[in-house]
Amino acid sequence: MDFELSDEQNMLKDSVERFVLDNYSMDARAKLANTELGFSRDHWKTMAELGWLGMPFAEEVGGFGGSAVDVMIMMESMGRGLVLEPFLSTVILGGGLVAEAGSPAQIESILPQVIEGNMMLAFAYAEPQSRFNLNDVQTAASKSGDGYVLNGHKAVVYHGETADKIIVSARTSGNSQDEAGISLFVVDAKANGLSRRGYRTVDGQRAADIMLENVTVAADALLGAEGGAYPTIEKIVERAIAALCAEAVGAMQAANEITNEYLKERKQFGVPIGKFQVLQHRMVDMYMEAEQSKSMSDMVAMKLSMDDAKERQKAVSAAKAQIGQASKFVGQQSIQLHGGMGMTDEYSIGHYFKRLTTIEMLFGNTDYHFKKFAALSS
Repeated sequence: MDFELSDEQNMLKDSVERFVLDNYSMDARAKLANTELGFSRDHWKTMAELGWLGMPFAEEVGGFGGSAVDVMIMMESMGRGLVLEPFLSTVILGGGLVAEAGSPAQIESILPQVIEGNMMLAFAYAEPQSRFNLNDVQTAASKSGDGYVLNGHKAVVYHGETADKIIVSARTSGNSQDEAGISLFVVDAKANGLSRRGYRTVDGQRAADIMLENVTVAADALLGAEGGAYPTIEKIVERAIAALCAEAVGAMQAANEITNEYLKERKQFGVPIGKFQVLQHRMVDMYMEAEQSKSMSDMVAMKLSMDDAKERQKAVSAAKAQIGQASKFVGQQSIQLHGGMGMTDEYSIGHYFKRLTTIEMLFGNTDYHFKKFAALSS
């Protein structure tokens, strides 16, 4: 699949690429990853000033009304630099949920702050037992007076430790794996009874486990209809998967370029190892996987606006399965072609491998989405 970008989209692409080139050398990224925050608030402010944080939001709330293709362009370039700022957590997931399900008051109080770079969000959906099932929710929300009391344990909440507000999925009715009965709540990160244990993930990002012990929220913390949040969660996660697919494409392209350069420089028996035909064939396979993934990423970005939920879900699962498989292949082959030293922190290729491995697992791994696509196609 191939299509032409508009002049505005080419300008957006150039802008993000310049940002990555100026700010995301491997040394600069390593220093950021090792800070307590794990990213740069200065970079975040720059993203806000450039309008990137408002890209997917409506103009009525201060956004740019960008499309899924615009987001794809940004994420692809961010993937090339392994950008650490919480764009996916705050803008795609948290902001997307508020834009999709929020009341006018919630939208007005949250989204302009996000767009201006003054508020960060996180989405706490996963639990220790839930694996990839968005509907496996044991965190409970019980009514108390005019509000609710939340109790539960949320796991691997990306950028949960630095978020100002956390959007929590909790069960207001039904059994632990029912799709019906799940609600969303906007919880202040400093709320009494909410505790966070932050840690660094294998790919250099930050996440947190969040404990909710009798956390009291007012009725206006409910995001959308009580018990009816699952379709909204599913829709926003589809957008997040599409964004991750684009990020993976950028990371694969960068990994291929780095590996190809290494093959030209590394010598064995007096000649560059890139002269060996078997390694040339390996590189061709890696480039083909990246190109096929690019086509799938383009496809899913254009299909996200479909009204037919089943066809949209099929497109998302097809893309995630293909790109997950390609991410694993390109990452592993890059390391093999570099040898064992490719996994050392001093070599950039190891960081791409770790991020690609993580992307393959997020929101369902390759096997999960192959099975989901097959079930939707039957």
